[in-house]
Amino acid sequence: MFNFIPRTFRAGLGIGILIAVAVAAAAITYERYDTRTLKRTERRDAVLCGVNTDLPGFSIRDDKGNWTGFDVDFCRAIAAAIFNDPKKVTFVPLDASERFIELQKRKVDVLFRNSTWSMSREADYSLNFAAVSYYDGQGFMIPKARNVNSALDLDNSKVCVQSNTTSLLNLADYFRTNNMKYQEVKFANPDEMRAAYDSGQCNVLTADVSRLHAERLALKKPDDQVILPDVISKEPLAAAVRQKDDDWLLIVKWTVYAMLNAEELGITSKNIDEALKSSKPEIKRFVGTEGAYGEQIGLTRDWAVRIIRHVGNYGEVFERNVGIGSKLGIPRGLNQLWNDGGIQYAPPIR
Repeated sequence: MFNFIPRTFRAGLGIGILIAVAVAAAAITYERYDTRTLKRTERRDAVLCGVNTDLPGFSIRDDKGNWTGFDVDFCRAIAAAIFNDPKKVTFVPLDASERFIELQKRKVDVLFRNSTWSMSREADYSLNFAAVSYYDGQGFMIPKARNVNSALDLDNSKVCVQSNTTSLLNLADYFRTNNMKYQEVKFANPDEMRAAYDSGQCNVLTADVSRLHAERLALKKPDDQVILPDVISKEPLAAAVRQKDDDWLLIVKWTVYAMLNAEELGITSKNIDEALKSSKPEIKRFVGTEGAYGEQIGLTRDWAVRIIRHVGNYGEVFERNVGIGSKLGIPRGLNQLWNDGGIQYAPPIR
């Protein structure tokens, strides 16, 4: 196609193209490792993590200002991977209406705030959701005195629901689909919603099932309430980061995947030192004695070891915060590993 161009010029043009390709490749490599959010986080010496303002089992602050919970532990896991110190996290409590906007505005680096992964949220707020940390679904809580066993018997109910959540939309879909009538009672924050239900302003409270377990604990008579077995939606709860921040996305999602892979491999916070001595290829890749997988995403070779030693694997985090032995007493259900009857599944580290 260059026959009309002098031979010497064609040769120079070919070399120029090769140089341009090489420069572009170098730029791509540089961009891959030039993790802007990671660098800001390292300079700040802390991860800014957006969490729920007050949700028992997931993110709650005691009277001394100490944070605990399922989502909190994932924030700490990111800090452990980066700094080898799970305490290097600044927790930023955010309500439902501001969480995605504050992430856009860089008030936080990552959002671990029981937020449902949906198409419109990624598109409208320019977000990327990382790995699903908790598979949930919307349900209903009612007073036991109503003697109702199914959500299909909730016709003509007064339903408390929080605004700016997917629960509001799912509620409308469910009642319309099943030709039932209801009165919607919306509240801007969960405290108001819970208080209204507790005082009898509505006879149904709807939210993600995990949240219903948490809200029941805060009621005056929690034992007088029942969570119906019906689950009316898919609510994959996942961490969120900003779009065009792919390197940071890699760190966040592989932190979750590392915790899932650790549980599948039988690696816990108690036996992590033994795992470092293992001769099994998949464990050697995990702990960093074979390969340089952590370095590929801007971390150290022992990044996954740091996470498990300081925070634990997925199963450990689930059980101590929301599992059967916790105050919430939530069964693992869908959040069991794929080889144990659930759907939690992490890509391999290799």
